[in-house]
Amino acid sequence: MKLTDLEIWKKSRMFRNDISALSKSFPDHERYKLKDQIVRSSRSVTANIAEGHGGYHYQENIQFCRTARGSLVETFDHLTVALDEKYLTEHDFSKLIPLHEELMKMINGYITYLKKRKSEG
Repeated sequence: MKLTDLEIWKKSRMFRNDISALSKSFPDHERYKLKDQIVRSSRSVTANIAEGHGGYHYQENIQFCRTARGSLVETFDHLTVALDEKYLTEHDFSKLIPLHEELMKMINGYITYLKKRKSEG
């Protein structure tokens, strides 16, 4: 299966693109602070899924998925900072939450799937 066929990667890509578009509205003084951090953490989600997929070993893939999950949570934290600093409206924040939650479930499910495949041998 190709990376671009993985639903988890496709959804993560959508989330990354949403975050990138949103970050463009942050004030200039946040360019090298919050904006840089949120873009990097959202990119880390897809990058780690890709790196794990390319490794061809279940345990390695699991570890990269765990890192992707951590980056997803980090991105959520950056979103809450943007909300608290009023760079993001409550409405825009709440639009991102369902995709974030779906991704968390997908990553956890993918990790479970990989663990099962690893134990099968």
